[in-house]
Amino acid sequence: MKYAFQEEILEEVITDEALNESKDLIVLNDDYNTFDHVINTLIRICKHTQEQAEQCTLIIHYKGKCSVKKGTFEELKPMCDAIHDAGIGAEIK
Repeated sequence: MKYAFQEEILEEVITDEALNESKDLIVLNDDYNTFDHVINTLIRICKHTQEQAEQCTLIIHYKGKCSVKKGTFEELKPMCDAIHDAGIGAEIK
C-alpha cells in the first residue's frame, strides 16, 4: 500500500488588526542596572512621572518584571528599542 503525504506549510501573517490590538511593554529585572538608571529611562522614554517610574522600578525589582506602558505594537516598538538601547531588558506582549 502506498500512502501519499501532503505537507502543509503554515505561515503566520500579522494583520493590521493584530498590530492595533492593545499590547504591554514589559521591562525585565537584571542584576546590572541601577534603580536610578531604570527610573530615569522610564521618565525619558515612557514619559512616566517620577513617582510612577519609582513604583514600576520597585515592582521590576521585586517581581522580576512590570508592564510599564500599554498601547499598540507600533506605538510600543520604538519605546522597547530605546529601552534596549539603554541596556535594559524589555519585551512587548
